[in-house]
This record gives sequence, C-alpha cells and structure tokens, in this order.
Amino acid sequence: MELRDDEIEALGTQGFFMRDAFLGKEQAHAIHAEAKALVEAGTLKPAGIRRGADRTEDAAVRGDFITWVQPALETALGALSRAFTELGEALSAGAYLGLGRFDLQLAHYPGDGACYVRHRDAFPGQSNRRVTAIYYANTDWQPEHGGVLQLHLETGTLDVEPRLDRLVVFLSEQLEHEVLPAHAPRLALTAWFYGRDVAR
Repeated sequence: MELRDDEIEALGTQGFFMRDAFLGKEQAHAIHAEAKALVEAGTLKPAGIRRGADRTEDAAVRGDFITWVQPALETALGALSRAFTELGEALSAGAYLGLGRFDLQLAHYPGDGACYVRHRDAFPGQSNRRVTAIYYANTDWQPEHGGVLQLHLETGTLDVEPRLDRLVVFLSEQLEHEVLPAHAPRLALTAWFYGRDVAR
C-alpha cells in the first residue's frame, strides 16, 4: 500500500485524509457480514468514558457498543487488519510518523439517536494514540440514517458520511471530532496506532 501525495499533504496541513473504495465492494460486504454477526452474537458491550477506576457509562455522551477485535487471518476482518498493518507502514514511510502496533475496535451504534460527543482520541505529550483510522461497514447508508462523523478543523466543521468501504485517517492528538446522532444501525472499525516505542 502506498499513500498518494495529496493524502500525505492533507494529513500534514489539515490533520486528516479520506479514501473511498479502500478494499473493494466484495471485501467490504464480507466485512459488514462478519461485523454484523459479532453484534448479533451479543459480543459487544456498552462503551465507557475514561479508563480504569474513573470509567463510567453515559449514553448521552457516548452511546455505542464496542468490542476489541483480534480476527483470524482467513476472515474478512483479518484482511482488514492486514490492510491496517500496511496502512501503518505506509504512514510511517510516507509521512514519517514512526508508527508501531495498533488496537482494533468494532463499534455499533444501534440507531436510536446514539452519538459520541466532541472529543479527541489522545492528548498531546503522552505516550498515547498517534493516528486514528476508521473504516465504515454500512452497506446501505442514507442521509436520513445520520451517524455522520463531524471533524472540527481550523477552517470549520466537515461532515463525513459513514459510507461502505470508506476510510478516514486523522492525527489522534490534533483533531477533535464527534459522531452525530445515528438513526439507523451504524458499524465502524477503528484502528488506533501508537508510536514504535509504546509497549502493549
């Protein structure tokens, strides 16, 4: 995998880039099917706010259900995980980010107005997440379904529709973002990349 010059430039100047048709329609539908099966199996739990002893749940702040994903290699989710590995290598080579491991999370918004209020994925100065990469697995998304990712840029806000096979990549420490209320089920798989010196 190689990053285009315009993607590298956008990441440096705006803090993000987006790529459609990331894996192709057939692979995207397979990923959707496997992600939906995990949801239907009851493996996802309500997402929390903060970590450790300070962890709490507040659906008004964050209303999705999540699970950490460690897929088998031969699955569609395994192919997505390999694509994220290649993406991390490409970001390190093309944008000199020095990325190492990543965690992969499946998030499901059930479609009852669930949202995630404005936040950052990391805070500057900590050994924390450096890059966020979100892959959308929504086969029939329509504007009335909501669940738009809203990016807060220096120039204003940008709404990103969670369409099937769309990849959004942004700098975790830099970009504030939110998920606007979802009125239909919404699936997203997020990889959070850390620096090479961050141990698991």
